[in-house]
Parts: sequence; structure tokens; C-alpha cells
Amino acid sequence: SPPPKPTVTLQPSWTQIYSGETVTVRCEIQGGEGAQRTYEWRRDQSSTRSASNEYTFRSVTESDSGGYSCRGTRGSFWTEWSDVITLTVLPPPEPTVTLQPSWTQIYSGETVTVRCEIQGGEGAQWTYEWSPAKLNTPPTSSEYTIITVTESESGEYSCRGTRSSSWTEWSNIITLNVKRKLEIFHSHYVQLKYVSVLRPGGTQKTQLNSGVIYRGETVTVRCEIQGGEGAQWTYEWRPAKLNTPPTSSEYRISRAAESDSGGYSCQGTRGSSWTEWSDVITLSVLYNSFSERKKNQVKITVCSIKSQIVFALYQ
Repeated sequence: SPPPKPTVTLQPSWTQIYSGETVTVRCEIQGGEGAQRTYEWRRDQSSTRSASNEYTFRSVTESDSGGYSCRGTRGSFWTEWSDVITLTVLPPPEPTVTLQPSWTQIYSGETVTVRCEIQGGEGAQWTYEWSPAKLNTPPTSSEYTIITVTESESGEYSCRGTRSSSWTEWSNIITLNVKRKLEIFHSHYVQLKYVSVLRPGGTQKTQLNSGVIYRGETVTVRCEIQGGEGAQWTYEWRPAKLNTPPTSSEYRISRAAESDSGGYSCQGTRGSSWTEWSDVITLSVLYNSFSERKKNQVKITVCSIKSQIVFALYQ
């Protein structure tokens, strides 16, 4: 019978091999186990003989890339050459470290995820090393989550990946800047302001900050967060009936009534962080304006008919 055809394999059998890793090329001859053979290895156009059926690259380089095949001999009998297997050695991919969420401002109490992304290394089984080193666990996770971030966790973060004996370079550095949760001091950070007051006919009142409006007028107030520009805030209002819509920084009271009188304040929330409440502004809704009150005054007319006094009331 003809001698068996050998098969050449790579260990590990990863589809992507990176420089610095250990790779073994093995020549397997089915049905020839236990036989004492000499092996000839061929790489592209050059060949070499060896008593071992495998060859190990302790720290493979890109120059080791190429097509490998083998054959075995025992005495004067040679097997045919195996099929060629191609070894492609790539430079280690470059990792990138990112922050989620990617907001420019992170406040204490929010949840932050630092993620290590290895471009071109998808599908490989990486373990990860982080800088600062306190992030080294768990090593098989490509991301690290800080559930409740604090100001002490501000700093520069980077990562790298390892597989077998190969390391990537360190990633770029990303800076995490954690600010103290926004607080209010005399409305320095959060202010509730009057935006407009419209009379029933639609005319604009020029005096907005007196806190006094009349029944039927429309008033709009705005919650302004100083230092929080660009952030995606949701808003909470007092009294609670103003809780909708949560993404709007303005609230409109249409056709104000006396029941709308009272103190109003607001706060902003983002993720698990929130501001303090703003200072309270007091809204006083009066019955109606002076001109309307004058028009609606009760008129008393006294008539004398046959010595009887009759009061006629007109409104």
C-alpha cells in the first residue's frame, strides 16, 4: 500500500497569530504512530530535516510567516508531501480605551464603565491589564465598571491585552474627570427663572420677576443649571404635579388660577447623580388686574320712589 499522506497542523489553532506568541508546527502521519521516522520540513522553497515531528517557535515573528509542509521517511521510504498550511504572523493589535457614557462631565455618584477595545483582535481570547493596577480584576473582562464613581477615581486610564505570551502595546490614555455632585448655594448652580408672562390677550408683560401675576395670565418658568451646560438632564419640579415632561427645562402654567399660588423649585438629574434643589420662587396669583377689578366693581344706585329706598345692584 502507498505510504500515508501526512498532515501538518498548527498549535494553537488560532486564526490570528501575533508576534511574540509561541507556535508549534506539527507533522502527523496517520497509521504511522510508533514508527521511528525522520521528518523533512519545507517552508516555501527551503527545507530542513529533523528527528522530531514538530517544530516550535518560542517567540514567533512576522518573518516566520509562510507556507509549511512536511513529509516523513523510514529507511528509504518517503511519504508524499503534506498539504501546505499557511502561518500568518501579525503585529499585536492596538487597543483603545473608552469611557461609557462619553459625557465630558462626570459627577460623583454616577456609573462609569472603562472599556478596552482591541481593534483587529476580535474573536481572540484576551486577558486584560489595566492602569491604574487597581482595575486588574477580573482579568478576562474587557471592561471595568465603577458603580458609584467618586472624585478619588479621577485620573488617567489605559489598558493592554495579553494572549499566550504576546502582549499588545498600551492603549491611548483617557482621562476621567469626576466632579463633585452639583450643589446649590444661593442658586449659584440651579436657578428657577421667569421666562415670560402673557396677559389673556397675548400681550407680553415686561415685569417678570415680581412673582405677582393675575388670574388668566400664562407664566413660563425655566430651570437653569449653571455649569451643567451640554449635559442631558431630566428635571424634577416642586410641587410634584409639575413632574412632566421630565426632559423639558421649562414649565408653563396656562391661565393661572389662585390655586397655582405657592413656592416652586426644581432640580436636575442625570444617571444616578442629581443636583440639589434650587431656591424657591414664590408665585402669587391675584384675583384679577386693577382694570378688571374696576370694571367689575359693584355699583350701588339709590332711588327714591314714594319715600321708599330701593337698592339696585349692578355687576
